[in-house]
Amino acid sequence: MGSPGSFIRSAARATSSAYRRLPIRWRLAGGSAALTLVILLGFALIVGVLTTRQMRHDFNDQVRQTADTLRDRLVVRPGRNPQCVGPDLDTFGSAETAQIRVVTLDGVLLCRTRGARDFGLPRSDSSDIAGYRVESRLLPVPPLGRAVLQFARPYSDVDRTARKVWLFLALGVLAGAALALLAGLAVARRAMRPIAELTTTAREIEHTRDPSRRVPHAEAEDEVAELARTLEGMLHALGEARTETETTLARQRAFVADASHELRTPLTSVLANLEYLADQLEGERAEAARSALRSSRRMKRLVADLLLLARADAGRTAAHRPTDIAAVVTEAAAELEPVSEDHLLSVQAEPAIVSGARDDLHRMVANLIENAITHTPQGTAVRASVSRADGEVRLVVEDDGPGIASALAPRVFERFVRGGGERAGSSGLGLAIVRAVAEAHGGTVVVEPGGNGAGTRFLVRLPAAKAGG
Repeated sequence: MGSPGSFIRSAARATSSAYRRLPIRWRLAGGSAALTLVILLGFALIVGVLTTRQMRHDFNDQVRQTADTLRDRLVVRPGRNPQCVGPDLDTFGSAETAQIRVVTLDGVLLCRTRGARDFGLPRSDSSDIAGYRVESRLLPVPPLGRAVLQFARPYSDVDRTARKVWLFLALGVLAGAALALLAGLAVARRAMRPIAELTTTAREIEHTRDPSRRVPHAEAEDEVAELARTLEGMLHALGEARTETETTLARQRAFVADASHELRTPLTSVLANLEYLADQLEGERAEAARSALRSSRRMKRLVADLLLLARADAGRTAAHRPTDIAAVVTEAAAELEPVSEDHLLSVQAEPAIVSGARDDLHRMVANLIENAITHTPQGTAVRASVSRADGEVRLVVEDDGPGIASALAPRVFERFVRGGGERAGSSGLGLAIVRAVAEAHGGTVVVEPGGNGAGTRFLVRLPAAKAGG
């Protein structure tokens, strides 16, 4: 078991952690209520002590005065059986629930009220005996000498009243602390309203991503106003940085698009010369020319892919015309069939007109079919279909292959992501081009598991062309 000190430190840390987790308005209200509670407790303690003392003092004075009055009115008649002459003791004492006894100095009882208890031998003038305030007064009794009047009242009434006073004070302290807590919450909520407005504005900026929105300023020149100015300055700086970044990215995209476009002409010339050399040369020189020709053709495809993506990034779209996507799918499948390597390639397409760039749509379809052929073993069925429903054209390319790894599925449409790793033999831009073309035509593309739970299914949705469009 740990030491008491470690237990106390652990409890203190737990309390401090719980306090830090409280909302600020509750901390402020709780602090205000705690301070009010301490003040009220101190005030109630002082009032209670003073009031109780004053009540006992007044009670003692009243008992003393009543005893003096009774002494002056009471006479003890001497004789064989001394008698008390004067006011009736039972009647006199009943009004104040008092008990009265008259005894000799030796303790012989002369008279008393009914049920009066024995307070013993006479003591000093004032004493507290068994919860009673007892006042003793000397009475002359010739020829006996003197007797003693014992007038006693219980403290129970005073104690009952004192308990009520303490109860009312306790209730007042608790009610005051509760009211202070509620008032503190109201004040804190009102004080935190500018912060809530800043939070609301920040959330709107988060949703709209518009840093140019104005931040509300508090009327008072306080910490909240300083925070608002700081946030506004930060948003202004972020807005400028965002504008600079967008400008830089636009320039880079335009540069890539222009550079890719300019590379097409020299690449075409290089390809033509390499094709000529490959036909004219023999032996090792011819093989070197054919190898360079293959690399140049791959470079040309890569440049064409980069040019398409760069144009999409820069917002440069080719002219759109009514195009039958079914015909595009049929042409792409016929083009790839010679290199399908025993894949079972089938097309089921009904005429469906979309508004688009035919070359880009052809590239999109060819990439989807080529992707299915590349990443599935020989003999795998690859199916392409086109249908139209609800004002949209649905292009589906699916296969019965091994499917896409779950870790790779969310990233298949990113650039330079290769399904077969670095040795896949592709640039990793095919599916990125598919998405870019689909989005450029107002459509979407998603990848799903195959129809039978195996393989891969790519679904492209494109808006159908309007009649007469």
